Amino acid sequence: MKITDIFIASTFIWVGFIGAISFMEAWLKFQAPGVTLSIGLGIGRLVFGALNKVEWVITFIIVATFIYLALDIQNNKQFLIDVGFTFFWVVCLLLAETFWLLPKLDERAQLIIAGETLPTNSLHIFFVAAECLKVVLLIYFAIQIFHFKQ
Repeated sequence: MKITDIFIASTFIWVGFIGAISFMEAWLKFQAPGVTLSIGLGIGRLVFGALNKVEWVITFIIVATFIYLALDIQNNKQFLIDVGFTFFWVVCLLLAETFWLLPKLDERAQLIIAGETLPTNSLHIFFVAAECLKVVLLIYFAIQIFHFKQ
């Protein structure tokens, strides 16, 4: 197995997690019989917290692999800059989700579970946009690695 295979596999595992959780589970759970808003929000808090932890593990795998690759192919600095720049934006999105969006969404979910009625806001739209952008960037990242591998 080549080091670039770790990049590609990790990236598509990450994309798979986002697809399964953010784009399927998140809205399907509310269509199940007997799932109330409070139950759905409680499940969402748990699942998205776990997804965030998995994303950080994959991030550290990719960063460690990137460092190893950077030490190995110092003669191709432009490639390292290009993929590093792409992944930098993925990490920026993950940081925004971890330290801003998810805590705000979690706080809001806890208030709704406690019975409060809150006005609508755009946090979910930001989160969905961030997830979509993250998937696009991760796929582009994998394509960059794949082309280098050739």
